Amino acid sequence: MIDKLEYLIALSGEKHFGRAADRLGITQPTLSAGIRQLEERLGTTLVNRGSRYRGLTEEGERALAWARRITDDVRTMREEVKTVKRGLSGHLRIGAIPTSLAVVAKLTAPFHEKYENVTFEITSQTATEILSAIANFEIDVGLTYVDDERLKKLDSHVLYDEHYCLVTRKGSDFHDREEVTWEEVATLRLGLLSSTMRNRQILNRHLGAGGRPFRAVTESNSMVALLSQTRLAGIATVMPYRSAAVLGLADPLVAIPITGPDVGYRIGLVTARRELRPPIVAAFWEESRLIGPV
Repeated sequence: MIDKLEYLIALSGEKHFGRAADRLGITQPTLSAGIRQLEERLGTTLVNRGSRYRGLTEEGERALAWARRITDDVRTMREEVKTVKRGLSGHLRIGAIPTSLAVVAKLTAPFHEKYENVTFEITSQTATEILSAIANFEIDVGLTYVDDERLKKLDSHVLYDEHYCLVTRKGSDFHDREEVTWEEVATLRLGLLSSTMRNRQILNRHLGAGGRPFRAVTESNSMVALLSQTRLAGIATVMPYRSAAVLGLADPLVAIPITGPDVGYRIGLVTARRELRPPIVAAFWEESRLIGPV
């Protein structure tokens, strides 16, 4: 039964029978037969079929929610059993907003040193994607903005405050300043994160305060891409000062704190609120609290 639920989850994610079968490492006929067996077991149609996949039925969407919950509980049970026999081990899935990716290692490195049989999968996601992935049991924990009304149903704790700096090349405007203002930064040709991201919405608010115009000539969902553009294309970017420090910007790039005003937003760890957390998630959560501000 569990394998059939995993078939449904994979099909919903890939939205294509062939790709879902490849993801599962099975043949397409095996996948199709498994879905039909699940439908027979539940006594209802779960998938709209035609010449190709056409989505889940209303019953299929409800079954999908239960499938995610059940398979995650089975995963938790397996980890519990393995932990009793061999100590903590397993795979921890972490979703992080792009501006926090540089500091993830400050959490994973000491954890891996203590629990060497734990592996990690770290993905860059928007704040909205992190909330959805946690709800759908696709990631275990997320690093995101905790000043978010949507987090009310999740557990969270603060790791650090995100403050901002201008990153630019030596020889460019303001490169030799000890600090700059948002008004000054708004005069530059900028590379910024994509408009769908919470960080970009924050920057828009401060760069465009009072209706002030500013120009983003490059957009990306990757801080690495923006740093490359800053190094080679003669633009500037804005990023969290902590991320710049962790990355250790190399010559000719320089990081200059942005003041006037100095603004900060809280970044924290979030996870699903549940009575019994998977052992690996519980351990990571407690270790992150012991580490304190990163």
